[in-house]
Amino acid sequence: MSFSSSFRKSSCLSRRFSGSRSLAKTAALATVSPTVNQSEISSSSSSSSQPTPPAEAEEEGQSWSTMLPELLGEIMERVEASEDRWPQRQNVVTCACVCKKWREAMREIVRASSPGSGKITFPSCLKQPGPSDFPNHCIIKRCKKNSTFYLFLSLTPSFTDKGKFLLAARRYRHGAHIEYIISLDADDLSQSSNAYVGKLSSDFLGTNFTIYDSQPPHSGAKPSSSRTSRRFASKRIIPQVPAGNFEVGKVSYKFNLLKSRGPRRMVCSVKCPLPEERADKHLDDSKAKIAEGAAPGLAILKNKAPRWHEHLQCWCLNFHGRVTVASVKNFQLAATVDPSQPGGKGDEEKVLLQFGKVGDDTFTMDYRSPLSPYLAFAICLTSFGTKLACE
Repeated sequence: MSFSSSFRKSSCLSRRFSGSRSLAKTAALATVSPTVNQSEISSSSSSSSQPTPPAEAEEEGQSWSTMLPELLGEIMERVEASEDRWPQRQNVVTCACVCKKWREAMREIVRASSPGSGKITFPSCLKQPGPSDFPNHCIIKRCKKNSTFYLFLSLTPSFTDKGKFLLAARRYRHGAHIEYIISLDADDLSQSSNAYVGKLSSDFLGTNFTIYDSQPPHSGAKPSSSRTSRRFASKRIIPQVPAGNFEVGKVSYKFNLLKSRGPRRMVCSVKCPLPEERADKHLDDSKAKIAEGAAPGLAILKNKAPRWHEHLQCWCLNFHGRVTVASVKNFQLAATVDPSQPGGKGDEEKVLLQFGKVGDDTFTMDYRSPLSPYLAFAICLTSFGTKLACE
């Protein structure tokens, strides 16, 4: 099941509404009262999983929605604090699905605890910066048969475990150009889909890429004027939120003037999101709002130059065990000083994004603030494909 299925399919949500209440009740009971006997929790969960008559379900929903705000806040805070990693983090999402009051309470608690933590809870978190103190570890799986790429959040150190699904992308060729459509749904990879979150577009040579976001990165942002963007905007589902393709970054691969086989050189300029800028719009689309006047910061990233290893006869970078197969696709990006930005700072030793091969169709992606999972995934997608003039 995709990352956003609980939010996009209202019919599915209504069918599981009673089950969500039961799971949320069990999670809250276990969190607030840790001394409760596990058999009591199991019996409560099993009994509540049975079909509930409509009248009783309505009465139960009213009782949960009328809970005292202080008690509700205490429950939500404990659930959010205890379930900080997937798959246990699913209990936080379940609590947000119980009713409108629970959704608003959990949204505020997650928003208050998320800045700087890099936690991924709701789909909107995929557009928020990663952690600043340590990188988030992810896995990218490639399916050559249908040119599809899947991004997973790593839950274990193993490279073979898929982990938590986050995003999917499919490569399409439009004449001499290539586009990657990025979606929340692994089974629905079209630009007209509700799960569409953005795209990556290349030039004729495949050396220059533009990253687009389906939602405006800040107030006043103007969408691309391409014909595809206009066609997509006419199909938008939420009229309160402008839909289209908004440019949020560029990736360029430099030409190899010496024509000698060697590592690629790349430069990225991305509009990194500000914390809390997209305050969980997917939780309540009817009240979706965009931060007023908050423009994202511009980050300039360059790949770290590898060194030549005489004994191994190859170019090497220290990936700290996260990359095991030598490949021209492997890279590490660090921030540089932007001359056009007064007082701009850069730390060329601090790796903000690294990408590398660990199997035939398996790659690692480790990112940190100010990059979001979406921007990091889009940058890594540019590494796929042959670039004869750059190698």
